[in-house]
Amino acid sequence: MELESLMLHVEALVFAGDRPITQMEMVEILAQSVEPGIAPDDVAASITAISQKYDAPHFPFQLVETGGGFRFLTKKAYHGTVLHLVGDRHIKKLSAAAMETLAIIAYKQPVTKSEVEYIRGVSADYSIQKLLEKELIVISGRKEDAVGKPLIYSTSKHFMDYLGINSKEQLPQLRDITDREIVMPTDGAEAVPELPKHAGTIVIQPPFKPE
Repeated sequence: MELESLMLHVEALVFAGDRPITQMEMVEILAQSVEPGIAPDDVAASITAISQKYDAPHFPFQLVETGGGFRFLTKKAYHGTVLHLVGDRHIKKLSAAAMETLAIIAYKQPVTKSEVEYIRGVSADYSIQKLLEKELIVISGRKEDAVGKPLIYSTSKHFMDYLGINSKEQLPQLRDITDREIVMPTDGAEAVPELPKHAGTIVIQPPFKPE
């Protein structure tokens, strides 16, 4: 299959997906729907070509590798415009307790609740529950060598997707985020009416997908 034609199929998969789609998933789907035995290198070449295409300044969105796969995201210059479109998704800060708990899990993962509580010095039950509800963390197993085999927690692909990273190794150094806050989208009924205006705020919002 010619590169130009393959690019169109890859673009369609990325656009239609409700989550980042991996290169291997593309290969498997395209092998079933377009060309049996399609080469992974051809799909990789298509991804590179698409990325270069949308890096051009006259496109408001781009192909981004994030959360373990690829998806279309609006470029930073247009975030404010898009935020007005999704006006029912105002933002709400994570509480200080949830923020501390999330940071500990992100940098110490996999980690148990008792380990988080030891570091924070207070109970982490409520914070962990909220982070699970927001799908920023997941239960990744049990600590088999500990008494009672407690649950262990790690950050989710959803968390990595929000931050635009693919692994915990890509997390910023602690010294780079000590003066920042993370805010989360929430329903309009719970929303803070105005965006935070102070410097050093990381605004986390669901990626916008172009039409």
